[in-house]
Amino acid sequence: MAVKVELFLLASFLLLSTRVSSDVSEENLNEMAYGAVGAAPPVAVAPAPAPHKIIYTNDCIGACDERCSLHSRKNVCKRACNTCCSVCKCVPAGTYGNRETCGRCYTDWTTHGNMTKCP
Repeated sequence: MAVKVELFLLASFLLLSTRVSSDVSEENLNEMAYGAVGAAPPVAVAPAPAPHKIIYTNDCIGACDERCSLHSRKNVCKRACNTCCSVCKCVPAGTYGNRETCGRCYTDWTTHGNMTKCP
């Protein structure tokens, strides 16, 4: 029991006596990063690529093949993608992300486990 108390006191002492010091304040960090205090770098937001708008359900297969090409579970991804495509008539561009370009049908559809359904 005494060993536990000594160990606890040693750990508490080390925790209280240890501190992280920095010679650079937050203002100096901003000045070093951006050149002057208050001057922020210009931020350019890249527009999301246009989604694949689907008119015929047969077009879903090619769009979903492209969407799921890098997925680790391709068959699961393609099955979910084809389901979402046939209902929402849209597949986001690229292999990941950009789901918001297809609207609420694509982004708000969830599984029974409350996970997003559409890849």
